[in-house]
Amino acid sequence: VTSRDIDFLLEKGTEGAQMLLSEVMTPVDELVTAKAGVTLQDANHILEKSKKGKLPIINENGDLVALIARTDLKKSREFPYASKDENNQLLVGAAISTREDDKARLEALVMAGVDVVVLDSSQGNSIFQINMIRWIKEKYPNLQIIGGNVVTACQAKNLIDAGVDGLRVGMGAGSICITQEVMAVGRSQGTAVYKVAEYARRFGVPVIADGGIQSVGHIMKALGLGASTVMMGSLLAGTTEAPGDYFYQDGVRLKKYRGMGSLEAMEKKGGGVAAMDRYFHKDSDKVKVAQGVSGSIVDKGSVLRYLPYLIRGLQHGCQDIGARSLSILRSMMYSGELKFERRTPSAQYEGGVHSLHSFEKRLY
Repeated sequence: VTSRDIDFLLEKGTEGAQMLLSEVMTPVDELVTAKAGVTLQDANHILEKSKKGKLPIINENGDLVALIARTDLKKSREFPYASKDENNQLLVGAAISTREDDKARLEALVMAGVDVVVLDSSQGNSIFQINMIRWIKEKYPNLQIIGGNVVTACQAKNLIDAGVDGLRVGMGAGSICITQEVMAVGRSQGTAVYKVAEYARRFGVPVIADGGIQSVGHIMKALGLGASTVMMGSLLAGTTEAPGDYFYQDGVRLKKYRGMGSLEAMEKKGGGVAAMDRYFHKDSDKVKVAQGVSGSIVDKGSVLRYLPYLIRGLQHGCQDIGARSLSILRSMMYSGELKFERRTPSAQYEGGVHSLHSFEKRLY
């Protein structure tokens, strides 16, 4: 039954409300279907030839096992770079903690078809995470695991030995994170990414630079230092699609942005458990030590406009360096062709906007 089958029932009033479902449904012998196992190309050809909006996929018992829609074809055309699995479905990830009750959550996630899980912890080199990785790999050997956070090669080794498939690197580098200030624990992000990536690449384990990304230039530096990708919190927090409502302060349109380590996140009614788990707190703890802050961030508009700007900025950066791809960019760094230099405060001042009475900085 589709919306087209019931569009005109409302106009029939009581008569339409009393009609049986069998009278509305399209008979099976009139349906255009395809057998289970049909290739996507053949299914698209059937849709094109039949001029239908939906194509039911049925097995040998006549059961509906899948549904291909014409809108899927349009989305594939409009978003050619979307991350998809072998079934041409969007990749889906989920974050879990390392507590015992998260094993039940993971089982439900696997049944729902999750592609990758992220073990969410501020300090990933713990016996809790190592045991969780081993348990997951034993029970779900094909499930991809991203572990972390780590900042040294020694920490990365323990998680790689446990069977992790990817690593998040960063501790105290985020815009809303105060771990380095409060706990005296962490590492400068550039050094952390380089050291961990240099070790992890020997085992084919990709690295995610998590924290400290404020501009296209920082993305370039992270990728040039060996990271395969970056996590962007504050960079995307002010976008239209990010959670939260806009508000105005001093004539500026802002959106609330808080760290998971902030007291506000940990004390949120019903939603603070994940924040406490991440920073090894319990609800019964009388004293909670904040490792993050809450703040506000300027409106950046829609990600549909902002992400293309970031992508084009990366393309221009690689062009200036002389790298045709990100893999070539990393190989240039490891071969010594791409070099990093320490910049003095005067060099940093010189490299920014200077000697102007006033200026307007528009990025895109």
